[in-house]
Order: sequence, then structure tokens, then C-alpha cells
Amino acid sequence: MSEMNNEFEQLLEESLVTIHNGEIVEGTVISVKEDEIILNIGYKADGIITRNEYSNQSGIDLREVVKEGDKMKAKVLKVNDGEGQVLLTYKRLAMEQSNEHIREAFENHTVLKATVTDVLTGGLSVVVEETKVFIPASLVSDTYEKDLSKYAGQEIEFVISEFNPKKRRIIGDRKQLLVAEKKKLQEELFARIHVGDVVEGTVKNLTDFGAFIDLGGADGLLHISEMSWGRVENPRKVFNVGDKTKVLIKDIKDDKIALSLKFEDQNPWLNAADKYSVGSVVKGKVARMADFGAFVELEPGVDALLHVSQISREHVDKPSDVLKVGQEVEAKVVDFNSEDHKISLSIKALLNDNDQEEEEVTE
Repeated sequence: MSEMNNEFEQLLEESLVTIHNGEIVEGTVISVKEDEIILNIGYKADGIITRNEYSNQSGIDLREVVKEGDKMKAKVLKVNDGEGQVLLTYKRLAMEQSNEHIREAFENHTVLKATVTDVLTGGLSVVVEETKVFIPASLVSDTYEKDLSKYAGQEIEFVISEFNPKKRRIIGDRKQLLVAEKKKLQEELFARIHVGDVVEGTVKNLTDFGAFIDLGGADGLLHISEMSWGRVENPRKVFNVGDKTKVLIKDIKDDKIALSLKFEDQNPWLNAADKYSVGSVVKGKVARMADFGAFVELEPGVDALLHVSQISREHVDKPSDVLKVGQEVEAKVVDFNSEDHKISLSIKALLNDNDQEEEEVTE
């Protein structure tokens, strides 16, 4: 009887596979715990894959990713762990396979896509299959970004710029994709636009001297002097970052685009000759003053000069002695120059006219 048992055990031993460290085996999942997978690999002992050897993802619940009956391939770490069990690794086999995919992507300049798993001090970490790829902060964007936390959990595209798995140095580069995309959009934009075109853009940045408008491929400068036919004190009082606006292409020089909101059909001087003909009585607000006179805004974009000698019938040393900025005044148009866009006003002439009218009424 004992001979039969020995023969049976010998036959059983011979029917089972022999395995070695580093060998790739295939088996069937017979049990799954939160942190451990038991695999029947056709050997005299079952294979075990711990959570750390399944994935680089921390805290993963193996019951959510593997089910009993699943077929799996794994790599042998230890044929005997001291307790008669076979230690396996799924992660390292997957890393070898993903490393091969990444090597091909590196050689072919293939664009990869992955989710940011960690935001580090010096950049971002992503996992491609089971291989970690580091994207330095300098290669995350084409502009400096102090805070990279917004990328956490975000899916991003990148290329592999350095591949050295032996030194565990696999570097990703997102910046060159953004630069290439912007260059393409810029070329398309400059091929499409011409001086005189009206295009829509988005306010990207505001400064004291103007606004930078994103035209979808390049930024154009809308200088403060081109924001209105009238005066603009501060661009921030006219626009907010993110505002959409239609602008006129005023000039294109190399890669610089000058913009304007002074549309010719809205030019207030088009009908100024009718509204401010010589002899007309007009009202306006004092916009600014000089020693020789005050400039009166009749409407946005149309200023008239009220010379110091025409402010009063009495002698006035300086306009600021009798007038204030913002003060409304009424005066008579005594000169109109359409070519130079100059209008001259006189309060004195208006006062004289009023006196003459009163005399005629009295007579």
C-alpha cells in the first residue's frame, strides 16, 4: 500500500510543472483578499501576489480589480518563501511590458496620455501602465507655473524626452507639445488675418498701457489709446480678464499684432462738421487744462479748445483759476478745422451774443 502511495506521489510530482525564479507563469485566481491574490499555477504550491507586488498604486483593494476564476500571468520572485509558498509579482512583469511600450514611444516620439498621480515639489508624476514617468516642473507648461496642484488627477498628454529604465530615469515632456500646438495655431492665424479685419478675441492680460488679446494662436496688443475714440484712464476700468471682444487688426509687423477699437464707421468726426459748425452753441465738460486754455470734451473722441483769452471778458491768467476738470461749460464754436480735427470755442463770444440779444429786446 505504501508503495502505491509513493508511486502516486511520484506521478503527481511528475505531472506538476517545475518553476524557477524569474520565470513567467500563468495561473487561475482561486482566492482574493484585500491585500493578497492566491493563484493556482499548476505547481505543488500555490502562488501568492501581495498588494505591493500587484501595483504601484497605494491602498488599492485587490478585490475590486481581480475576481476568482480570472486568468493571470505573473513572474516568479521566490519558488519557496520559507513556508512552502511561491511568491509572484504581477507589477514587475507589467512594468517590463510597459517599459517596452514606453521605449517604443520614446523612439517614435509617440504622444502618451496619463493621469497625474502625484504633484511633487519639482514636477508631476504619472503612471503609464505600471511605469512611473516624471515630468519636471520646467517641462509641464510653456509658461512658468508656481503652483502645479491644479494638475492633480488631471489627464495630460506628453512625450518621453529621456528613457533610462536602468537608472529609473524616465522623463516626460508636456511643454514641447504645447509649444508645437501654439506654433501651429500661430501660423494658421497669421495666414488668416489681414490689416483691416475685425476678429474676436479674449482678454488675456491687462496692464496700465493696454490689454493683450488672445486671438487664438497669438496675442495682439490693444493699446490704451486705441480702446476708444475718447480717452480711457485705465484699461482695467474697461475690461476684465476673460472678456470677449471684437477688435480691428490695425497693423501686423513680424509676429506683433496691433489692435484697435476705433472702428471707422463709429468715428465721431464723420458728422462733426454738421454738429459743431461755426456759430453753433455747444455744451461739454472740461477734460484737461493747460496754461494756454482748457480742452472741452464735446463727446467721446471730440475735444475742443477753449483758449484762456476766450474764457471770460475779464482777464484770466490761467484756466484753472476759473474752471475745474469735469465742469460743464456752454460756449460758441468760433472755428472748425475738419482736416486737423480742431475746434475752437469761446465763452466770451457767447456772452457778447447774449448781451446783444438783450439790447435788441430792450430796444
